[in-house]
Amino acid sequence: MKKTILFVAFIVLISCNTEKARQKVEEFRLEKSKTEINTVLDAWHKAAADAKFDDYFSKMTDDAIFIGTDPTENWQNTEFKKFSKPYFDKGKAWSFTALERNVFMSEYGDIAWFDELLDTQMELCRGSGVVKKIGDTWKIAHYVLSIEIPNDNVKEVIALKKEYDSIVKSKL
Repeated sequence: MKKTILFVAFIVLISCNTEKARQKVEEFRLEKSKTEINTVLDAWHKAAADAKFDDYFSKMTDDAIFIGTDPTENWQNTEFKKFSKPYFDKGKAWSFTALERNVFMSEYGDIAWFDELLDTQMELCRGSGVVKKIGDTWKIAHYVLSIEIPNDNVKEVIALKKEYDSIVKSKL
């Protein structure tokens, strides 16, 4: 009987340590993925600032979507490349620097979503998106850029854009 109790206690002890080890490995894997995602996003922003067209678009999936600050900017990757090429060719695209970023992982670790506060030529902007693991590489599948507007200035901004928004809405 004593041997059975010792054996069961031994199995329980090993199981607890195995679960703790598995949790540590999982935490390490998630942190490693988040670091890789941050590296990809930072490199993507740098490629735009340095006007490196191929580097910039290599960070995106072939079917990526980029949604810009203008209501007409809902770009499929091919159209976004056409729109962006002249800016890159002039040697000056855009310059975004992340001031803060949050990354969240899917249960299976192959999809993540993020939000970031950006310092840009338009002052503060917000970026958010989805990244997808393709093979061993994280790629941007969806990105949304928006200009940050202080709540106290919303009425003024609405007045400024009212006419333009009306034209856009009439075309939809």
